[in-house]
Amino acid sequence: MNLRDLKYLVAVADHLHFGKAAKACHVSQPALSMQIKKLEQYLDIQILERSNKSVLVTDLGQKIIARARHVLQGAAEIEDMAAMNKAPYVGNLRLGAFPTIAPYFLPLIVPTISQKFPKLRLLLLEAKTEDLVDKLTRGKIDAALLATTEAPKILQSHPIFRDEFIFAVPKDHEKASQKSVDKEYLLQQPLLLLEEGHCLRDQALDYCRLSPVSTEYDFQATSLETLRQMIAAGVGATLLPKIAMRPDDGIKYIKIKPAAPYRTISLVWRKSSAKQAFLTELAELMKLCYMS
Repeated sequence: MNLRDLKYLVAVADHLHFGKAAKACHVSQPALSMQIKKLEQYLDIQILERSNKSVLVTDLGQKIIARARHVLQGAAEIEDMAAMNKAPYVGNLRLGAFPTIAPYFLPLIVPTISQKFPKLRLLLLEAKTEDLVDKLTRGKIDAALLATTEAPKILQSHPIFRDEFIFAVPKDHEKASQKSVDKEYLLQQPLLLLEEGHCLRDQALDYCRLSPVSTEYDFQATSLETLRQMIAAGVGATLLPKIAMRPDDGIKYIKIKPAAPYRTISLVWRKSSAKQAFLTELAELMKLCYMS
């Protein structure tokens, strides 16, 4: 049994297809199939159920594959430790960000990061929070920008900035001329929201104590920019994060007082990461970028 065999096994579990797994591992399908069969023979157990049309993982196979993921992640961390010791600011950094922060914060920080660490190659991924946390815990990415409340215990977060929410309305809205609104007013308002799966939607519902069916609108936006265009077109109102505010976009932004809701944007990584010292330095650099 070796790391290559475990890599093949995990690939089959991810794709549930020998051909796709072989392609992902850059080997021929017969070679991959043969190695997994040898692994099963060595362990004297059945890990996979095979048929002409599908591949299934046995109950015992699920436990073995979960352990295999940990072994492969540990091996990758050993390689990272050696690489970081030789050249801490060289190589790839896989950085994720969720959709309601990525288009606003990444353009702000990427030029500065590239200037300070010219030999560092940023590999950027935009995905929903749940997907980013999964990829972090499985070692698929090195770090992610997340709106943190309580992260899994294996993850560590470094706060970067506090992003307040603003009440966003069309220019002809009844409150458009006011500088602020209170929470009690918001509790009575139907809001346009993002579709399910976006943390911004959950935060808005939680703050306004709304249920998903009490928003009154059939429309659910797939992106924050779509939501902004709907507000500008006079369709409704919503809560937007301050970082997404844009001048002269046909929207009136009204502060929420006395205590505006907010989200804390943090850089998050695995506690076991060999890049921990560098990621702490990177988080501080991001903080300076936001403040400047």
